Amino acid sequence: MQLIWLRSDLRVHDNTALSAAMEQGPTIAVYMISPGQWLSHDDAACKVDFWLRNLSHLSKALEALNVPLLIVHAETWAQAPKALLDICQQHAVENVHVNDEYGFNEAKRDREAEDALDAAGILFSRHLDQLFFQPGSVLTKSGGYFKVFTQFRRVCYARLHYSMPTLVALPKAQAKLAIKGDVIPDTVKGFPEPTETLRSLWPAGEDEARERLNTFTDEQVHYYDQERDFPAKPGTSQLSAYLAAGVISPRQCLHAALRSNNGEFETGNSGSVTWINELLWREFYKHVLVGFPRVSRHRAFRPETEALQWRHSPTDLQAWQEGRTGLPIVDAAIRQMLETGWMHNRLRMITAMFLTKNLLIDWREGERFFMQHLIDGDLASNNGGWQWSSSTGTDASPYFRIFNPQSQSERFDPEGVFIKKWVPELAELNKRDIHNPAALKGLFGVKEYPAPIVDLKASRERALQAFKSLPQRQPETQEAG
Repeated sequence: MQLIWLRSDLRVHDNTALSAAMEQGPTIAVYMISPGQWLSHDDAACKVDFWLRNLSHLSKALEALNVPLLIVHAETWAQAPKALLDICQQHAVENVHVNDEYGFNEAKRDREAEDALDAAGILFSRHLDQLFFQPGSVLTKSGGYFKVFTQFRRVCYARLHYSMPTLVALPKAQAKLAIKGDVIPDTVKGFPEPTETLRSLWPAGEDEARERLNTFTDEQVHYYDQERDFPAKPGTSQLSAYLAAGVISPRQCLHAALRSNNGEFETGNSGSVTWINELLWREFYKHVLVGFPRVSRHRAFRPETEALQWRHSPTDLQAWQEGRTGLPIVDAAIRQMLETGWMHNRLRMITAMFLTKNLLIDWREGERFFMQHLIDGDLASNNGGWQWSSSTGTDASPYFRIFNPQSQSERFDPEGVFIKKWVPELAELNKRDIHNPAALKGLFGVKEYPAPIVDLKASRERALQAFKSLPQRQPETQEAG
């Protein structure tokens, strides 16, 4: 008997481990419920709910292949080896197949599971599935992991020219087994159910993910480079939650993008090329997790930035977390995330830079808060984005590059459409005033909306001084608008 241990690969199409298992013999599938571990990872309640809803769809898809899906419980991953071994011995499993995951805790869990199974004479087969290239295979000339994305991308491009990742065929249905699949739980203790409004924004299942991918790459991707930075426009793929849960694979995304661009990934339509670059950013951050494990253990990639004197300001942090900083674009972005489980990527950078530069609050506070609320929360991408914004990470934004939230708002939400949707108390303001309602005084002010909690100019200078005091500081340049 073969077993596929499902994790962040909740699909039957283009699933490397599933196909490999079914090629070798009769196969069963297992999914592990680990609420204690998920809580320690700050996984969002809406994300756990999304996993469960997708598991229900996956269970039906596996049933069509005559693969029963079993549910096991292990409060934390420390209990995973025994839970896995028990089910293997119960069903006479000879080989456990997994698609590799890349965080520090994930790698430790898999090593311990492999050791326990090996001691019992059970094979543990790992497969490349989440990435185009095996970590450790895209290296600098000196044999190290890349620290700069553009250099990493160049090597990936060279590899793609002669070795395009192929899609794995959907396995044929196997003979029926005398094993009944388990009922998928609707909820998990410790993770409250999200609103139906939020759920409706993120329907579960591979059909939904593939339809979104096809819709995006058929037409929208051609304008991606022009519209992706404008949060009021539907300029992004809305696939991140499905990618994070493995309901769709990066290979499927790459192939769809190539179809939209006549097989080109470096030239041709600039929207398609830009979106493929975003897939490579995702790849880059996962390679960084493997090459520099400290980043998945709440450590800065650049060690010298550990000496930064972050401010301890619970009041300012709470105002940021509640979307009442007095900076409309920041507040609108946070409120979007709290209600929908998702935030536009441009806004992730603006809100992160505001927290870490203007408020000078530790990036780890923001990283954790995002993970607790994002339906697409992904350790590698979330950490990479926060460390980029706070100038502590690999390929990070230089410390002197500090977004001005007001000018960013004027540039990327010029009519104030996005702000008016999420900060309705400002809905009556015109497109000039809505980006800086604090400039309206007296009778013209907006009483329901708070004054800014920080002066942008003074806080920028404070951040520059904090970073200048660090060793190995970088040369000065102009502020980014």
